[in-house]
Amino acid sequence: MPEPPDTPAAPDTETQETAAEPIKTRKNGLYPGVSDELAQNMKSGWADTELHGLAPIPQAAETAARRAALSARFPGERLVIPAGNLKTRSNDTEYPFRASTEYVYLTGDQTQDGVLVLEPKTGGHEATIHLLPRSDRENGEFWLSGQGELWVGRRHSLAEAEQLLGLPAKDVRKLPAALKEATGPVRAVRGHDAGIEAALTDKVTAERDEELRVHLSEARAVKDAFEVGELQKAVDSTVRGFEDVVKVLDKAEATSERYIEGTFFLRARVEGNDIGYGSICAAGPHATTLHWVRNDGDVRSGDLLLLDAGVETHTLYTADVTRTLPVNGRYSELQRKIYDAVYEAQEAGIAAVKPGAKYRDFHDAAQRVLAEKLVEWGLLEGPVEKVLALGLQRRWTLHGTGHMLGLDVHDCAAARREAYVDGTLEPGMCLTVEPGLYFQADDLTVPEEYRGIGVRIEDDILVTEDGNRNLSAGLPRRSDEVEAWMATLMQS
Repeated sequence: MPEPPDTPAAPDTETQETAAEPIKTRKNGLYPGVSDELAQNMKSGWADTELHGLAPIPQAAETAARRAALSARFPGERLVIPAGNLKTRSNDTEYPFRASTEYVYLTGDQTQDGVLVLEPKTGGHEATIHLLPRSDRENGEFWLSGQGELWVGRRHSLAEAEQLLGLPAKDVRKLPAALKEATGPVRAVRGHDAGIEAALTDKVTAERDEELRVHLSEARAVKDAFEVGELQKAVDSTVRGFEDVVKVLDKAEATSERYIEGTFFLRARVEGNDIGYGSICAAGPHATTLHWVRNDGDVRSGDLLLLDAGVETHTLYTADVTRTLPVNGRYSELQRKIYDAVYEAQEAGIAAVKPGAKYRDFHDAAQRVLAEKLVEWGLLEGPVEKVLALGLQRRWTLHGTGHMLGLDVHDCAAARREAYVDGTLEPGMCLTVEPGLYFQADDLTVPEEYRGIGVRIEDDILVTEDGNRNLSAGLPRRSDEVEAWMATLMQS
């Protein structure tokens, strides 16, 4: 990986006024400076690469409708929604940029440092997107800045962005000064852009900003047709990623859980933008750790593999699917008993997902089945109603049975309780149903043969007008079907 550039050319006055910060010099650069001759040479001889006649992004109509709904909710107020900035991983390397969910939802854009501003006007708002323009060639930014286009790649011009996004576009470097001079009520989404927040520090309140964040979280609960299509794409790629893993379980046995992680990641990067969250590739007793993302353990024949993973599409919608697979392709008698209990609980949970049902219904249905099994196996003393009332099953079920899904793997997280867990399901909502049983390796309250077994089954369920649709139905769930599916893949 080449080191970033050494020394800046002197910026002109106009660039100094608009640049967020001057081009930095690296302390230990090999070149002492830039000669006037080289600086002049680098200004010219470049082809015009401006793009014309660009088609709008596929979701342009949907993002416009979302902005209109937001405008109607907060009339007369300036609304500021940043994409966020790069975050340093170490020294001069950064984490891959992922734009804020609120910004992506309202614009479809994924550009770092971008900011959407809705300016109030009579009858609504005027929306403008503020972006970095093309790198400046006059002052050498394009080749001397570590974020110049020669180093990190071409970005769209403001005119190109307008065509793609269906929004007027302005230079974001001028926005902080404009916001400092702004008058009237302002709300902003916090936590993504410190510079924008600093410019608004005397104009916003935490309470008003939280209202905006909560509203945008709740607005995402019901998915439009574009979003449903993207979620299905994410799930379909995830199904193929699970198939990839089964085909290489022998190689994972020879190495570690990392082989499983890398195999699924390849599918995510080839067909999508990334993984939607850290893949859980938990073999053997690691399956009892809910968020096992170290993925450095052994994969052994005779053990179970709990694989919880999801592909994130190019538009940043993610799947979230879990299967618990026998590494050697066949469940043992006890593994099957536990797996089938979780499957039965999931079936009950999925059946409870329908319009008009309480959000909690699917959780309650799944938990009842698991409590019944734990009493039946002698691990808990009944009656079941007492177990559920006291939550005693939670020693082995541990987590809630699902969550909303969308641009975030745990979507709509900032929504009010009355609109989420205490709310009612509507067509277009998408959620996971993921019961599990986890018997820790050091749990002395269960028979020894149970210890170290963890099972979770998770699917992505869309609420429809007449019930639900399992978006991840392409992956087998029933134990005998899982075994038959694995046998076919292992032989291929």
